[in-house]
Amino acid sequence: MANNNDNRGREICCSFCGKPQSEVRRLIAGPGVFICDECVKLCMSILNDEENLTARKEGYGESYAELPKPKDIKKKLDEYVVGQERAKIALSVAVYNHYKRIYYGKDKNSVDLAKSNILLLGPTGVGKTLLAQTLAKILNV
Repeated sequence: MANNNDNRGREICCSFCGKPQSEVRRLIAGPGVFICDECVKLCMSILNDEENLTARKEGYGESYAELPKPKDIKKKLDEYVVGQERAKIALSVAVYNHYKRIYYGKDKNSVDLAKSNILLLGPTGVGKTLLAQTLAKILNV
């Protein structure tokens, strides 16, 4: 941060980026600090990005109608992972139920879907990580 103490005789600078007042459109004064319009815009952009990320996490950016069915998820996993049929089926159903619970969880009249966890066990090289990575890729998470 630029030091703005005792600004007599010196041009006032943004406390964040250090640009002098002559190089920015506006400089906003705070108690002992200044911030330029460019840094304010950058902060707004960062905050908006965080809000959009939160909204996407809460709403997953798609409607329930667009949610892929378990057989579609498994079919997509089949394109990338050979074998591991039981794991692919279990993951497909669990992911589908997870999204259903999120979409319908807010409705008081809906059926209560229990939360489930999946534990992938097996020796090195059988495709545990590949399954998780592929699933994340399919779901854009």
